[in-house]
Amino acid sequence: MSTIITLVCVAIAGLACAYFRVRLWHWSLATIITILAVGLGFHALTPMWVLLGIFVVLVALPLNVRPIRRALFAAPVLKLFKKVLPKISATEQVALDAGTVGFEGELFSGKPDWTRLLTEPKPHLSAEEQAFLDGPCEELCAMVDDWKITHELADLTPEIWDYIKRRGFFAMIIPKRYGGLEFSAYAHSMVLQKLSSISATLSSLVAVPNSLGPAELLLQYGSEEQKNYYLPRLADGREVPCFALTGPYAGSDATSIPDYGIVCKQTLEGKETLGIKLTFDKRYITLAPVATLVGLAFQMFDPEHLLGDKEDLGITLALIPRATPGLAIGRRHLPLNIPFQNGPLHGKDVFVPIDTLIGGPHMAGHGWRMLVECLSVGRGISLPSNATGFVRLAVAATGAYARIRKQFGLAVARFEGVEEALARIGGYAYATIALSRASAAAVDRGEKPAVASAIAKCHATDLGREVIRDAMDIHGGKGIQLGPSNYLGRMWQGAPIPITVEGANIMTRSLMIFGQGAIRCHPWILKEMHAVREPDRTRALRDLDEALFGHVGFGISNAVRAFWFGITFAKFGRAPGDAYTRRYYRKLNRYSAALALLSDTAMGVLGGKLKFKEKISARLGDVLSYLYICSAMLKRYEDEGRPEIERPLLAWAFHESVWRMQMALDGVIRNFPVRPVAWVVHTLVFPFGRREVPPSDRLGHRVSALITAPNAARDAIVAGMYLTPTANNPVGRMHALLPDVVAAEPVERKFLKAVKSGSIKAHDYFAQLAEAEQLGAISETERKQLERLRRATAEFINVDDFDPAELRAAVIHEGADSKRSLHVA
Repeated sequence: MSTIITLVCVAIAGLACAYFRVRLWHWSLATIITILAVGLGFHALTPMWVLLGIFVVLVALPLNVRPIRRALFAAPVLKLFKKVLPKISATEQVALDAGTVGFEGELFSGKPDWTRLLTEPKPHLSAEEQAFLDGPCEELCAMVDDWKITHELADLTPEIWDYIKRRGFFAMIIPKRYGGLEFSAYAHSMVLQKLSSISATLSSLVAVPNSLGPAELLLQYGSEEQKNYYLPRLADGREVPCFALTGPYAGSDATSIPDYGIVCKQTLEGKETLGIKLTFDKRYITLAPVATLVGLAFQMFDPEHLLGDKEDLGITLALIPRATPGLAIGRRHLPLNIPFQNGPLHGKDVFVPIDTLIGGPHMAGHGWRMLVECLSVGRGISLPSNATGFVRLAVAATGAYARIRKQFGLAVARFEGVEEALARIGGYAYATIALSRASAAAVDRGEKPAVASAIAKCHATDLGREVIRDAMDIHGGKGIQLGPSNYLGRMWQGAPIPITVEGANIMTRSLMIFGQGAIRCHPWILKEMHAVREPDRTRALRDLDEALFGHVGFGISNAVRAFWFGITFAKFGRAPGDAYTRRYYRKLNRYSAALALLSDTAMGVLGGKLKFKEKISARLGDVLSYLYICSAMLKRYEDEGRPEIERPLLAWAFHESVWRMQMALDGVIRNFPVRPVAWVVHTLVFPFGRREVPPSDRLGHRVSALITAPNAARDAIVAGMYLTPTANNPVGRMHALLPDVVAAEPVERKFLKAVKSGSIKAHDYFAQLAEAEQLGAISETERKQLERLRRATAEFINVDDFDPAELRAAVIHEGADSKRSLHVA
């Protein structure tokens, strides 16, 4: 009996050590003390206990004395790893080494340090940035006629082009010493969100020069001469930039670009000049048709060894003026009726001097690293911000419309089917706002968030598509009839664009988020990989020993933590937050441990084959993504002072995210190819099965009520958007009318009761109101109130119509060719 009790106590001590992640020698000491304490307690210091103590010492010594441990364990493992570790290509290695790891690393640890998250500074706008949003940004929004832009001109008006250049909208990331605005990433994000709320075309055009492009590349890698010449010209709009990466045969697989440049000498302006002869074929290039400065990515070769011994230099980046002979641009693509300037460009044997390379000749071949590092910054702001802008606009528009639009005598917001869609709009909006804010804040902290930016881009745009779909469903016919008064149609048409660009979401989800996250965010794997590739054997053994035993302890700890949280339903454990949110942090602790456990299991069992198990990788990436989204929502909730009125929004978005995490983990386990391993992991992660459920109908009702009435929660969601009730902004006018709509509802109910009673004989609405007043059903003041409201809301119920001739495409005759223009007659 004493033996069994001893073993149980030793197991409990070991599990406790694993849960709290104590050091190995602490565990050894705790085990010895436990054996001795139990032995003393039972007066059983017999040879059995002595032998057991000797056994523990024999185990403890090899595990704690590093020279012995390295010889017994690290050396054979190093030999094995050198044989079986899959090779990582140079491009993969650059992607892994680029960027930094932020709080997403904590989420991958199985034991997040919430203090690190909650002590990060709250994002804020400077007085100058706020003045820009309230001044130039507001003025620019007031100039927009999106129907004219998208239907008549297929372009911004000349006045808007001039304004965005003069007021520095293309220069938000350029430092002031070069004439730029030098805005924070958060301000950059808020500008794009505001512009996106009035015109996707406008926000897309402003986003690109401030994302991956010549300005960002020059700032990071350009020579001083290049910076001093180009950055002031980019800041004041004398130069309009574009960046050409994608081609017909290299899209998401950017490392396979077939475009090439050959180093050679050629006579230029009467002088023999060292340069590159370029041949390229690019497409989908935003701003290309109007660009004056083209950033170009190409494979560079030096067959004559004019730059050095190496012939295949790799991906290289150059800046090419539009006037360069042989550079052909000017035609346009039409991306889903969102006519931001976008088109192909081509060139064959285009000669440019060697100093057109960004950073100069010594940067030849470093283009892939430059792209990956800059892309992680731009992608984390531009696309998530644009998506967040139209999501917030959808809340403002749909929440108001669902209260204005009446069917069967009720606002459509009162119908449960509509309420369900409204709840998704509100919950997804809350998540998207927090996600884009977290991504911008990471950039402002000096991070280059490769994994976090992939999460933000993928999920902000995906959630944005879900929001606009629900908004269209609620608007019904109002949403599908295009015209000057339609504020959703172009957003619906354009929703796939951000999902497709800068790494299609399918690829981002399946390959990038977990593919990079598993290595970049894992506390030990990258260290193990570096140790295996270390040429110095002594250093390799030392580094692998530390990483290997750290990894083993990490895995055991996560198994224990995942099982403990599973059997206790994450009800116990230290957690920050208030009485309302503490349970949320505990749930995230559980799923963080589960993610770390399954990730190690998948990588350990499948090895290099995991690279091709994209569905498993995607689901693990989903878990990491929703952990990140939940942490962003909790951070925002804390930063805003724990607003009680926003709790239903937080709760809905949180429960939806946790349910999705659970289903993703379950999907990994159910589809794991090695079934015995899957059974064990299922027991550890889901000891009582799947217990998470989606948000309840009751919670959805509360969210729907919040976004369809004036209150602080709705104001927080739509804050910063263009909602001025001007002639060009139907959503602004509808938003301003919402308080009157809500105030009139009790009067409407009295009026409808009188109509249903049969005492009112008139058929015309205004005649019915007059009759209701005569009968005493409503007062004169109430009649006038309903009359005003009817006239004011009519424009939001009505839709546009056209003379057939207005919808015919204009035909432009060019000699013998006849081509349809992008605009109508």
